[in-house]
Amino acid sequence: MSAAPSRKELTHERIVQTASQAIRRSGYDGTGVADIMKAAGLTHGGFYAHFPSRTALLAEAADHAGAQALSRLSEVVEQAPEGQGLATLIEHYLSERHCKAVDQGCPMAALGSEMHRQEPAVRQASTGRIKDVIALAEQQVRASMGPEAPNAAVRDAALALVSSLVGSLVLARAVDDPALSKAVLKASRAFLHAHVG
Repeated sequence: MSAAPSRKELTHERIVQTASQAIRRSGYDGTGVADIMKAAGLTHGGFYAHFPSRTALLAEAADHAGAQALSRLSEVVEQAPEGQGLATLIEHYLSERHCKAVDQGCPMAALGSEMHRQEPAVRQASTGRIKDVIALAEQQVRASMGPEAPNAAVRDAALALVSSLVGSLVLARAVDDPALSKAVLKASRAFLHAHVG
């Protein structure tokens, strides 16, 4: 039986959770240490008891956000009816609910355009989680295409699927026209169902 987390560990987790929401909501550059600590109910001075640098916090926050997204997507797939994992994944990812839940949703869509400007540790953490999501998509594409499908074709379809999901969500969130946002999501769902799932 593992020991209960210490107070310091619980505080550390609270800071990382708060930061993971903040970066998705405000971006990396729009997220300051003082704001994160305040939102977590802590003083700015306590930050360095938990992290050696802002970059270290951002790397953990990026990993945490990616882990949350992967967990949600995995749960959606597991709860889908038999043979409907891929279709359910598409519906969930391109739902209006996910579109509105920026600070709780997929960090690839919330932060992807900023990633190339981040420190290597942050990029590495994010890349690891992106690979995890691609692997999940690949499993669902394989199930849809069948065991006889060539590995390269399955991989390519999974990469195109993830890229299309993320790009569609970015565009749906970018516009200030709710009707256009809904239309982007609807058209993308239909296209992906027809061509991938």
